[in-house]
Amino acid sequence: MQIPTRATAASAVRKASFFYFVFVMFSYTTGGPFGLEGMVTTSGPGMSLIYLLIIPFFLSIPVSLVSAELTTAMPVEGGFYRWTRAAFGDFWGFLAGWWNWSASFLLGGSYAVLFTDYLTFYFPAIVGWRHWLVSFALIAVITWINIRGIQMVGKAATILEVAILLPVIAMVVLGLAKWHHNPFVPLVPPHQPFSKVFGVGLALVIWGYSGYEQCSTVAEEVENPQRSYPRALALVVPLSIAAYFLPTFAALAALGNWQQWKDGYYATAALLIGGPWLGSLMTIGAMICNVALLNSTVLTATPMPFALAEDGYLPPFLTRRHPRYGTPWVAILISAAIYASLALRSLGELISIYVWLRAATTVLTVFSAWGLRRKRPDLPRAFRIPGGNLGLFYVIAMPLAMTYVVLRYSDPVAMRWGPWALAAGPVIYLVVKWFARRARQKTPA
Repeated sequence: MQIPTRATAASAVRKASFFYFVFVMFSYTTGGPFGLEGMVTTSGPGMSLIYLLIIPFFLSIPVSLVSAELTTAMPVEGGFYRWTRAAFGDFWGFLAGWWNWSASFLLGGSYAVLFTDYLTFYFPAIVGWRHWLVSFALIAVITWINIRGIQMVGKAATILEVAILLPVIAMVVLGLAKWHHNPFVPLVPPHQPFSKVFGVGLALVIWGYSGYEQCSTVAEEVENPQRSYPRALALVVPLSIAAYFLPTFAALAALGNWQQWKDGYYATAALLIGGPWLGSLMTIGAMICNVALLNSTVLTATPMPFALAEDGYLPPFLTRRHPRYGTPWVAILISAAIYASLALRSLGELISIYVWLRAATTVLTVFSAWGLRRKRPDLPRAFRIPGGNLGLFYVIAMPLAMTYVVLRYSDPVAMRWGPWALAAGPVIYLVVKWFARRARQKTPA
């Protein structure tokens, strides 16, 4: 099987520098600390902080090591989709690409919904059709930025992340200055069922630390990806840990009111620690965070339908590139339209189903490291997973364990619809192959 190389990318694509790519990667994988507040009440302050420190060793670090090795070996558009296809064949490669593209629909829609939810704090009249219209307008703006290319996306991600991190840093500094409580006490909530302590809160952290393979889809659009990608991961992983752990630690140390934590509580904690000015800045930072996450999601997810179409699995019009910017503008527009349609759903429904698709993609990605070492040992690898066979076992076993946990303790909506979302992949593959076979039969020899 022939795997497309970097030469398939249009020469018109303007590549991102290492500096901007770091912000794109951080923007996609983390964005900011927002969204994990609910774990403090379900898992307890102590256990939440422990999760934030140790889960990266089970998920983001192994996936990062796999992504670093395979990007240096195959820096191709489509990233992990083409790694999986090269390692295990067309069927599993298609599933990796389809599941990931489907997951991006849910993720992109959820970020637009969450942005508008925060906006309703200032404008309570934004409900019903107005709520969807604001979400649609945000998706339209982000779509335009992404059609302009990765350089524009990188610049936007840099500006957005600076605006997000400034109030977060201020809250951390002021919170540590007002340290009056042990942030690790209690370790777990008293009389809380084990399923919530170990399940619900842990699932939130796993969601926060997932997606480190996603930026491989735009490896061809980065200057010197064999060198830039591993270096970017080496910076982003510890930065992500700090972005989650430090504001949580500082807020608990200053306030000690772990029972009051809920979604969006970082803004309230900033208000109590620094006053109205910091509370307002943190609320704005939370809104901007969702803009940044949506921006990077569109960038890293839309190469997937382009790559699938380039390999004959989707209609060829999805491979059209913008004549000026060299971006897959048709794939971007179609993806954005689906995001907008799903922005009518609630955040909880979208995220709970997304986790199933994300977990399946991650499992195929880490197995690809083993598959390509076995099938293509000749590929030059500027970076290799350290530790030999033991290191390879580590990067596969740890994400598998975390995947079992997050699926085992999924909420009822995810347990109902998640398996169906996965089952759609093989069905679509059979339909695609049937149409391809019919087309070959009709074509004269």
